[in-house]
Amino acid sequence: MTLDIHTLLAIFAMAVATMLTRVSGLLLIRHVEMTEQARTAIEAIPPAVLMAVIAPTAFATGWAEASACLATALAARRLPMLASVAVGVATVAILRAAGL
Repeated sequence: MTLDIHTLLAIFAMAVATMLTRVSGLLLIRHVEMTEQARTAIEAIPPAVLMAVIAPTAFATGWAEASACLATALAARRLPMLASVAVGVATVAILRAAGL
């Protein structure tokens, strides 16, 4: 295995960009007045990102994955994020084992 300097620099640049976006979000939120409407909007971001990540799977694969995406979406409305992901993983595992 060889180490390509361009690959290493790209990984480093992506890490820095990720770190800056996370830190800037924490710093900028201090200057935002948190109304109930703003709090509701911010709390809706994690489930929306989760759905954006798993939705392509629902349309590109079989019934087990599509059903698991639906179960995850429903679970994300009431459960914490990790529990929602666990519901989706369990659903797809059970449905695949059942032959779907």
